[in-house]
Amino acid sequence: MSISFMWRTPATALLLSASIGLSGCASFSPDAGMGVVSDVASQTIGKDVAFVRSADGAERAGGAVRRLLGRPLTVDAAVQVALLSNKGLQAAYNELALAETDLVAQSLPPNPTFSISRISGNGASEVERQVVGDILALATLPFRSEIARERFRQAQLRAALETLRLAAEVRRSYFRSVAANEMVGLLTDAKSTAESTAQLAKKLGETGSLNKLDQAREQVFYAETTADLASARQEATSAREQLTRLMGLWGEDLDFRLPSRLPALPRQPRSLPTIEADAVGHRIDLQIARMELAALEKSLGLTQATRFVTLLDVAGIAKRTRDPEGPPFRERGFDVAFQIPMFDGGEVRVRQAVESYNQAFNLLTEKAVNVRSEARDAYRVYRSTYDIASHYQREILPLRQIITEEMQLRFSSMQIDVFALLTEARQRLASLRAAIDAKRQFWLAQSELQTAINGGGSGGARETPTTTAAATPAAGGGH
Repeated sequence: MSISFMWRTPATALLLSASIGLSGCASFSPDAGMGVVSDVASQTIGKDVAFVRSADGAERAGGAVRRLLGRPLTVDAAVQVALLSNKGLQAAYNELALAETDLVAQSLPPNPTFSISRISGNGASEVERQVVGDILALATLPFRSEIARERFRQAQLRAALETLRLAAEVRRSYFRSVAANEMVGLLTDAKSTAESTAQLAKKLGETGSLNKLDQAREQVFYAETTADLASARQEATSAREQLTRLMGLWGEDLDFRLPSRLPALPRQPRSLPTIEADAVGHRIDLQIARMELAALEKSLGLTQATRFVTLLDVAGIAKRTRDPEGPPFRERGFDVAFQIPMFDGGEVRVRQAVESYNQAFNLLTEKAVNVRSEARDAYRVYRSTYDIASHYQREILPLRQIITEEMQLRFSSMQIDVFALLTEARQRLASLRAAIDAKRQFWLAQSELQTAINGGGSGGARETPTTTAAATPAAGGGH
């Protein structure tokens, strides 16, 4: 049986016209919301991002990565490789695309419900058709759509924050890896010298020119240097693997080249008298918290406006009745359903919304206080590590070089013996190791300073000098 009918009730016409009028308001953006992420990455760290969603996009990103890996890797190149290759970051961009689907879903009017029923018996039959729409959801659609749009903006900033977090982790891992390489090079040279010294001490001991105590001192220095070198190599390998993971590399791309030395210190440290204001104004996590507060404020207003009415459905009804004793007749009308706030007047929902808003306000205030403190502390550490590393470069190492040259002159004129010269070599090695670690701490502090201003997550607890770098030379050797 085919049924054809036209809706003529005012309620049904209103429902359909409103749904049709609002249905064109929502659409997907061509870039899945990545414009904000791209702008933040470009303005904050000067890097490009790519949301890989096709084979062509993957090929373009892969080509850019291969070009960057074709030459010795700088810290900026390492960050760019990670932003193009790290699959965890791509998953964060997928989260952004999913957030856009929520936005579109919340921006669409509620679908009407159609139902048809037929009842017959004793030759009589009744056919009833209904289309039901949620008028309350339709009336509050602009408010809910705006709240969803705020949530989507938060999702965009969260994706940008994840981008900055990855960039900060790559920078820290890069400097750790290069510092470990520099330490390996230094200890390799030291091991060679220690080995020669140990062999010399052994020969002198065999001739009776060196006592057993001094022989043991030279042997233990060689043994400890060998152990330190093994530890440094292990640390360099682990640091490189961590950097590899962050950059998302595997297969043939694992042969990238890193520098053997850390970059030189800048001539002058940065002066940031307004660092607190800069951090409060630029931190993306603070922007997300502010937007969360704004969204909760709108949600609170919507909850208060609808506290008494949580259900309001309107149905257009068309009924056709056939009676064997008379001609068939039609009936049309509408039905309104709403909930009576007899037991729940919406106070619970309003109280929940108020407390959620207050909680977000307190968390935002706490975060603002913490951001200021983090910025001050990051700048203090940055300046102190710069002063320490600069002190090594400008004072300690030049003085050590002078002492070494003077000791060599005295050794050449036979004013001191070889063991006094070797003792000085050990002390100079300790200074060189400490200088490498001081420079490493400075570059890590600079990365933390950038993170404190822009956001992107903390590197965790402040690092102490590494065991390899902070180790002191073997005692003794005094002649």
